[in-house]
Amino acid sequence: MSEISAAIKQLCEEKNLDYQAVIGAVELALAAAYRKDYGERNQNIRVKFDPNSGKTEVFDVKTVVENLPEEEEAEMLQNLYNPNQKELHKEEIRNDFKAPELRKEEEAGEEGRKKFNPKTDIQLKEAGILKHNANIGDELVTELPVPDSYGRMAAQTAKQVIIQKLREMERDMIFSEFKGKEREVVSGIVQRREGRFVFVDLGKAIGLLPAEEQIYSERYNPNDRVKVFIKEVREGHKGPEIILSRRSEEILRKIFYLEIPEVANGLVEIKAVAREAGSRSKVAIWTEAENVDPVGSCVGQRGSRVQTIISELGGEKIDIIEYNEEPAKFIANALAPAKVISIELNEAEHKAIVKVSSDKLSLAIGKAGQNVRLAARLTGWKIDIIEASEEGEKKVLGVDENNMEIAEGEVAEATAETTTEATVETTAESVAAEVVEKDKAKPKKTKKVKKEKE
Repeated sequence: MSEISAAIKQLCEEKNLDYQAVIGAVELALAAAYRKDYGERNQNIRVKFDPNSGKTEVFDVKTVVENLPEEEEAEMLQNLYNPNQKELHKEEIRNDFKAPELRKEEEAGEEGRKKFNPKTDIQLKEAGILKHNANIGDELVTELPVPDSYGRMAAQTAKQVIIQKLREMERDMIFSEFKGKEREVVSGIVQRREGRFVFVDLGKAIGLLPAEEQIYSERYNPNDRVKVFIKEVREGHKGPEIILSRRSEEILRKIFYLEIPEVANGLVEIKAVAREAGSRSKVAIWTEAENVDPVGSCVGQRGSRVQTIISELGGEKIDIIEYNEEPAKFIANALAPAKVISIELNEAEHKAIVKVSSDKLSLAIGKAGQNVRLAARLTGWKIDIIEASEEGEKKVLGVDENNMEIAEGEVAEATAETTTEATVETTAESVAAEVVEKDKAKPKKTKKVKKEKE
């Protein structure tokens, strides 16, 4: 193996490039150098390079085209031998005074026919002299003498071509690799922040985390390790653009696949996800296996598995809900940690009327209506919360996955915007501990909400 071949193979291993593609880049560079010193501009030069021997062969390649009309051939020869002299014909003068519409029609008719280029094309009658069975569309290849050396400018041109081609190959390789990872979760290291954008080092490329895909409660400091969801990979002017996300519901699904073996092997299935990034999520899971506890599999011993997922998402609270094919039971599970008295379904309006006791009202609604809003998204049902007390029943609120309706004179309006602005506790407590904590805080929270309404 020659030194040239060994160097090319080493380059391919370091950059993870295709060997034949690099050889092609070298041949293009040699062709550019030859064209610079010994050929003509736009001449179709082709070089064949043997990396083992280091020898090159140079060829001039022309495409066989149909014969030109006599007038066009004469004009072509005049321009070829007198490039600085251009005769202005009477027909050209008349064209200058033609209506724009007529000129456009004539130009459109000429666009379908490729203009003859003597540096890259050869007429059929001339090609027939060099090759008897020449046909239109054939390539006529003529071998050229190989120079002993190239000038400084030609060498510089060859170097620039090789660098450009290697960069293009690297960009194509990176694009293909990350396009295959689109909608997957990968680990990265925060590189820097520029304005509202965070740049994440993904190893072979830099990903972009826009402001709208960031979690508002997170701080992205340089050298922080984060898991990110590859939302989109697209071609850019300076290479592939890799758009990342920390807010997507898909990142929660993917982390469950990564951290919980029963989900990864299909024993436990994720049926639905509802998420308010940085605050709280609900995940509905289900299994066909009778001897498997789907919730326990995801929570883990003493909450170890769900704790890992919570840590990956910056302390975001996660409610793991058992899916049920019966809508009423599924809705009841989705409203956890609140306990419901009864559920009445209105199939026509796809609405569930849920009765809860007064002491469980704040749990069912959640902070700023978050619990019932996530439950509506998770189940796909509009949910009306009815307070059942000794004084009678009264509607507190009705919510679907997009809108919230508040009953007159009851609870202050809570929208997605107020939820975003709220300060959310990001602890890793178990569901039972959260229920106790909320029960203790319930009288104070109810009083505050009524005060805001007034």
